[in-house]
Amino acid sequence: MNPQRSFVTIADLSREKILYLIRMAEEFEAFPNRDLLKNRIVATLFFEPSTRTRLSFETAANRLGAKVIGFTDPKVTSSTKGETLKDTIMMVSNYADVIVMRHYLEGAAQYASEVSPVPVVNAGDGANQHPSQTMLDLYSIYKTQGRLDDLNILLVGDLKYGRTVHSLLMAMRHFNPTFHFIAPKELAMPEEYKVYCREHGIRYEEHEDFNADVIAKADILYMTRVQRERFTDLMEYERVKDVYILRAAMLNKARENMKILHPLPRVNEIAYDVDNDPHAYYFEQARNGLYARQAIISDVLGFTLEDVQNNKLQL
Repeated sequence: MNPQRSFVTIADLSREKILYLIRMAEEFEAFPNRDLLKNRIVATLFFEPSTRTRLSFETAANRLGAKVIGFTDPKVTSSTKGETLKDTIMMVSNYADVIVMRHYLEGAAQYASEVSPVPVVNAGDGANQHPSQTMLDLYSIYKTQGRLDDLNILLVGDLKYGRTVHSLLMAMRHFNPTFHFIAPKELAMPEEYKVYCREHGIRYEEHEDFNADVIAKADILYMTRVQRERFTDLMEYERVKDVYILRAAMLNKARENMKILHPLPRVNEIAYDVDNDPHAYYFEQARNGLYARQAIISDVLGFTLEDVQNNKLQL
C-alpha cells in the first residue's frame, strides 16, 4: 500500500511542502507541455459530477504525456451492481499508476488511499475537503499578492458545506492570516473549523453584513456558491441562495491589490458586471488549476522539483 504518497487532505501539508508545490506549479506554468509522465496512466474516477476539476486533471495528465482512463458517471460502472469502493479501487489500481477520485461520501478518499497500492489524489469528498482546489487557490493567492503571509481573507456565502473554504482555512494556518467569515446563520462556518482556528492561532471574525465597507478590508475576497446539492431541505436552500450577491458597485472601496476568487461554477453570487473589473480573478484562478494539478500528480508519482526543472522537452 502507498498511502504516504497520496494527496488526500491539505491538513497534512507543511508550510515548506506548500511552497514547494507552488514552485513546481510555477515551473509547469512556464512549460506546460512535457513528456515527464510518458508511459504513465492516470485513472480519473468521478462518482460525483464535475467539469473544471475533472477536465483540469485530465488536461494536466495529457499535457505531461500520460494516458487517461476512467469514468464520469458511476451509473456505467460495476458500483451499480453492488461493487464496493474497495473492490473498485483495487481493480482500477491494476491498470493505473495513480487514481484521481471524486466521491460524494466524506472520508472516501482517505479510505481509498488506505486500501490502494497506488497513490490516490482526492478530487473532492462530499462536504469534507477539496485539497487540489486549495493548491490552485494558494497558487492564485501567491501569484496575485506576491506572498501568502499576513493576508486578510474574506470567505463569503456557503461556509457550512463549502469544502473549498474548509480546506483553504486549514492550509493557511502556516501563513498568519486573518479570516472574515461572512455567511447567514444557516450557512455559518461549522464550529469544528472555528475550534481549529483557535487551536492553531488563526484570527477570525464573523459577519452577516456584506457591503463595500467589509470588502475594503480584504486582500482576497473568496466567494462561494450556495450548493443546492448539499441541502436536504429545499425550502432552506431557497431562503439562503440569494443572500449575498457581489456587484461591481460594491468594489469602490476595495484595495488595489484585492482579488476576487471563486471555485466555480457560479450561479448568481457574482454579478456579470464584476467580470470586467480588474479585481476579478476567478477565470485566471481556474486556469491555475492546470499547473497546480500537474504539480500534484507529478509529486505523488515521486517526481521532484529538480526532475521537473530538468524536463523541458516539449510535446
